[in-house]
Amino acid sequence: MATTTEKQAMVVGIDDSEHSTYALQWILDHFFAPFASNPPFKLVIVHAKPSASSAVGLAGPGAADVLPYVDADLRKIAARVVEKAKELCLSKSVHDAVVEVGEGDARNVLCDAVEKHHASILAVGSHGYGAIKRAVLGSVSDYCSHHAHCSVMIVKRPKIKH
Repeated sequence: MATTTEKQAMVVGIDDSEHSTYALQWILDHFFAPFASNPPFKLVIVHAKPSASSAVGLAGPGAADVLPYVDADLRKIAARVVEKAKELCLSKSVHDAVVEVGEGDARNVLCDAVEKHHASILAVGSHGYGAIKRAVLGSVSDYCSHHAHCSVMIVKRPKIKH
């Protein structure tokens, strides 16, 4: 009696940065394209759309008037990010990727996606921030490496030597 074991999920976090595009491309090239019709993982691509109020970061008179416009912008960005990810997958003959948009802070959205899909790997790109910027902004990859309940792979672009 043959039993089909369900593939483990790999969650890939994406945003609208070149680092993110590079990371997804790298993942596709190394874990999906070489295996054609039988990749070792189920691919789940996740984009975190910030809430309008967190993106605006202001309160007071007039703030409520701005939020619908900011939200519409964030939705457009999310749609663009998702479309680009789908195109990239198709260009590498990956047809069964699941693409999701979660609302909130990327750190929480990605860790939640790992739980939801019982992922064995979370892959994220590296923005390559310096120590000060990372200390102020906080690093999504750093947070996920400590809080996600799976292995975390940080895909870095090679340094360009002049």
